[in-house]
Amino acid sequence: MKSYKNFFGNTFLTLTLIALLSCGQSKNTNLRSDNWDIRVQKQPISIELTQEANGKQSIITGGKKSGLFYITDQDTEYLKTLDKVINDSGDEFKAAYKTTDQRMATVTISSLEDGEISLSLKVQPSKGIIRRGASFKAFPGESYYGLMERPVDGPQHLSWQPGIKEGLDLRGQTLTMVTKPTPSIYDPFYVSSKGYGVYVHGTWPGEYDMAASNENRVSFSFEGNELDMDIIPGPRPAKVVQNYNMKIGKPFLPPKWAFSLFHWRDDHTNRKTFFDGTTNTSPYNSELTEDILMLQALDIPNKVYWVDRPWAKGPEGYSDFEWDTQRFPHPEQMVHWVRQKNQKFLLWLAPWITGNMLTEAKQKGYLIPGTEHVNPKNPKDVRQLVDFTNPDAVDWWGTYLKKVVDDGVTAFKLDRSEEMMPDTSSIVLDNHKTARQLHNKYPQLYLKATFDNMKKIQGNENFLLMPRAAYTNSRQYGVFWGGDIPAGPWGLRTALIAVQRAAYMGFPVWGSDTGGYWGKKENFTHENLSRWLAFSCFTPIMEVGPLRNRAVWDMPYKPSYDTTLIATYRTYAKIHQHLQDYSYQMAQKAHDQGLPIVRPLSMIYPDDQNAGQHWNEYQYGDDILVGIIWQNDQRSFDMYLPAGNWRDAWTGKKYEGGQTVTVDCPLPKIPIFIKNNSDVDLGDINQLYKESLGIARKAPSMKKLIKQAHF
Repeated sequence: MKSYKNFFGNTFLTLTLIALLSCGQSKNTNLRSDNWDIRVQKQPISIELTQEANGKQSIITGGKKSGLFYITDQDTEYLKTLDKVINDSGDEFKAAYKTTDQRMATVTISSLEDGEISLSLKVQPSKGIIRRGASFKAFPGESYYGLMERPVDGPQHLSWQPGIKEGLDLRGQTLTMVTKPTPSIYDPFYVSSKGYGVYVHGTWPGEYDMAASNENRVSFSFEGNELDMDIIPGPRPAKVVQNYNMKIGKPFLPPKWAFSLFHWRDDHTNRKTFFDGTTNTSPYNSELTEDILMLQALDIPNKVYWVDRPWAKGPEGYSDFEWDTQRFPHPEQMVHWVRQKNQKFLLWLAPWITGNMLTEAKQKGYLIPGTEHVNPKNPKDVRQLVDFTNPDAVDWWGTYLKKVVDDGVTAFKLDRSEEMMPDTSSIVLDNHKTARQLHNKYPQLYLKATFDNMKKIQGNENFLLMPRAAYTNSRQYGVFWGGDIPAGPWGLRTALIAVQRAAYMGFPVWGSDTGGYWGKKENFTHENLSRWLAFSCFTPIMEVGPLRNRAVWDMPYKPSYDTTLIATYRTYAKIHQHLQDYSYQMAQKAHDQGLPIVRPLSMIYPDDQNAGQHWNEYQYGDDILVGIIWQNDQRSFDMYLPAGNWRDAWTGKKYEGGQTVTVDCPLPKIPIFIKNNSDVDLGDINQLYKESLGIARKAPSMKKLIKQAHF
């Protein structure tokens, strides 16, 4: 990834929103707004925004030095000298400012009908300008949420390095607003604990300093010809998120079956024997057959079966959307057999293509120039990105999708869109925009192209698309998973933060690779997987795999058939399935009202300072509160109960909110509390676990299961 010039070392005065020094003007002006008191002071010029519902507490204030600036190779230029007021109508203030390098900067502040404040900065001539930016006042104790899914920006390993201190609050961090692998959701939108949000329009790269260089200011700047942003009112953080979702576009409402269990592997080898040594006499892939039959025998309620790459022919297992019949014999019948088991079939996709499909796309001009990748170990292994800004390429993409949809595939994992897309200005796509401007947008283009084609092929929205990378408008077309997080406690910690960051950015339906996608064998432990299963149960998407391509009945340690782990899997899968209607109801609320399903305590209890400190807890929908144990050897949890009355789902004991209670948490238990006035009833979880243990202790025989199978 290209490095970006850092501007955070420059010194300029902190402003809450904007302060512009003017000359020759002394009057104030007030803009009309139903949500804010807006006062523009002209000499020295500043802007002060106050939300009425916050008891006249000022959110955005001015200062002695400008909070709007632009950056050149030589310096950072602050707007200081007023040239003229262009408009002062009550709904809009627009003025021009002279700069020391002989440019003219135009600032427009508008009060919008929906209660938002828009602010734009244009500077002409633009030659030599790297970024345009703004500086906000950071108040003592103010926290910031959103912007990215991962705990910290930069190389992905930094987000799960042992000892990392960064949590949900962004204060003290810097980041580049550039999608990068992985976790890969980025969005130029953050929420302040003071009850407002800031959204920057566009897809150009940017940089943020969240009171890291100077504890008294938040600063950000973006490439492009204009800085265009909105200040979104609350006054509570949850309301800010709701308003933002309604502004950007309603999050996708997935079909109800999306809130069931997904089971998968990373590499479906077609083996001669099953895990217990039984000879594979199945007409289908051995690992797929084993999974389907074992899940059924153990009464683990799986509803989505997932096949990752490699699944097609060719050296990358992804050529021409044609099944590799050595790995997957009789693929059409196989998919039909899975669907007969009342399970949906999910398949891996990427925005790059290879094989004959690549040759055809080259001839038609459907590829992004400069994105060809040749495997140095195999020169015949060549791949390249599809240009989804080309409408003809989008339609062509749909003809290949239809091949596997016709086989019965109804869901797709959309991988790798942030990984290969370049960020250089020298590459121009079909819509005449550069790869630098579209790097952040490419994941959404890929997702929307697939969404539109699926809707056309199926004639409805009873399908599911699940990408790992996303930017602002992606929420309208899919659900998301947290990328390639490793096994181990620090990986689980990353996922815990990621789901809450995603919620703050307005991505309500999210899941993670339960147990970790990759990592050392010693990190794939009973304890880590047990804790991760409990966490995933209370995320909208519960997907289990790939576990080094193993199943819970064939773990890479002794005993490989882990009875208590299987019982844990069944218990939490049953709870997740039991909550399907509840989760779907919360997804409808997210779609209609913008309120996420996973709700950080800092989002919904902003007046409770204790609540904001507990990022290892969150509310799942309206009525369920869970504490997530991510560390090894932790057997108790100090659970903070916010305002209200709660009952312990394990014991039935009732508690008043506003206190911390210590909960004993031997494996596989985590704290689960339900609001007293709620209709949610998880039943007797202790009895469910005992029942699951009884089932798990009777190890199924693949020999018997194969004999009883109806292929």
